[in-house]
Amino acid sequence: MASLAPHPDRLLPADPGTREVARRLYAEVSDAPVYSPHGHVEARMLLDDEPFGDPAALLITPDHYVTRLLHAVGVPLTELGLRRDGEPPRSSGREVWRRLCENWDVFLGTPVRFWFESEFSEVFGLTEAPSARNADELYDLLAHALAQPEFRPRALFDRFGIAVLATTDDPADDLDAHLALREDPAFTGRVVPTFRADGYMHPLEPTWRARLDALSAAADIDCGSYAGLLDALRSRRAYFKAAGGTATDTGVIDAGSEPLEPSDAERIHRAALAGAITQADADAYRRNMLYRLAEMSSEDGLVMQLHAGVIRNHHRPTFDAFGPDTGHDLPAVGGYTVPLTPILRDFGVHPVFRLVLFTVDETLFSREIAPLAGFYPSVFAGAPWWFLDSPAGIMRYRAAVTDSAGFAKTSGFIDDTRAFCSIPARHDMSRRLDAGYLASLVTTHQLTEDDAVGVIRRLVADIPISTFRL
Repeated sequence: MASLAPHPDRLLPADPGTREVARRLYAEVSDAPVYSPHGHVEARMLLDDEPFGDPAALLITPDHYVTRLLHAVGVPLTELGLRRDGEPPRSSGREVWRRLCENWDVFLGTPVRFWFESEFSEVFGLTEAPSARNADELYDLLAHALAQPEFRPRALFDRFGIAVLATTDDPADDLDAHLALREDPAFTGRVVPTFRADGYMHPLEPTWRARLDALSAAADIDCGSYAGLLDALRSRRAYFKAAGGTATDTGVIDAGSEPLEPSDAERIHRAALAGAITQADADAYRRNMLYRLAEMSSEDGLVMQLHAGVIRNHHRPTFDAFGPDTGHDLPAVGGYTVPLTPILRDFGVHPVFRLVLFTVDETLFSREIAPLAGFYPSVFAGAPWWFLDSPAGIMRYRAAVTDSAGFAKTSGFIDDTRAFCSIPARHDMSRRLDAGYLASLVTTHQLTEDDAVGVIRRLVADIPISTFRL
């Protein structure tokens, strides 16, 4: 069997002199607390603190980074634990785990392989790499570990050194789990909600009316009018902020942000409720709503995260069968400088407004995001995300952004994960790569090593804390 022993110098530079500097820099932050200001782990999991039952349900099924690539080589999603049309899973957890082990080499050269190797070795203590031959043995080892008290959610939260964990939540969510965690003396961590209002921006979506009804009930404000919707969103933002929230998150197909006159927005809102809205009006409504969300951030100080240029649910049959977040959201060509002109004209130098820009089109890092962050006090360059949070992508990001924006106008690492046990591996990957990047600046005499030590410490703590007002 192949051994599972991640190299201590993995991802550090190959050049011996640069690697020595990188080792010292990495040592400064290898055990530093984790600040995770953007993620998708559920607060309820930590509140209930129930033992994780099935290894596959924890490590494979919820992680679209994993399921998408297995699906790409022919493994049906039904064999990975995903439920079709609400039916019970067709494969047991053991069978799902076997599919991963049989296809272990599919992940060679990908960040998923790095995360899994770190996770299996350092969190669970596995010493053999997965394979078809040892799949059942490894499954039993993982299942046994997960039954132990030290592998319950809160124990792992502490073991991972998580200082702050942000979740992603609908404006109508009651946040009961967050509030209960804050009041629980047995839980010493910090879990904060993130306000995500995407579903209220798209009046052509079949779920739009139901969302308005849920928001009306949560805010006790009638959302039958456009003005009522804005009032309800403001009310819920205040509720999230009182529950510890510091940020919002918004994903749109494009970053157009032209505001409408209230009368025009009201007309479109009522037409949508009547089922008589055009695509052009729906697009205008969405762009106006993006502007209004920025306006609200300038009022209440919640940090606005924005990621544009993603084609959601590209394969409609998969979406219809399995729902969203199943691996087929795909990159589109993006842009920020021109589309965000209305927002940045009105709020770009506002002392309260803060905007973190993410992209899956890496040409934007050097062409638009870094120059915007290099002028506007409100704009920060979001970390490589999704298709780009790979070793090569992170290094290209640093090279593309640093010239224009330096380090202080970046976000800190974003793990953006539903896979709870991968959080330390993802942050470790970022820390190793940043150590290597900074070491290259030291050995080419662009930074002193003392400067590099200060930067790498700030990248894992001061910068995410400051950027997201944690």
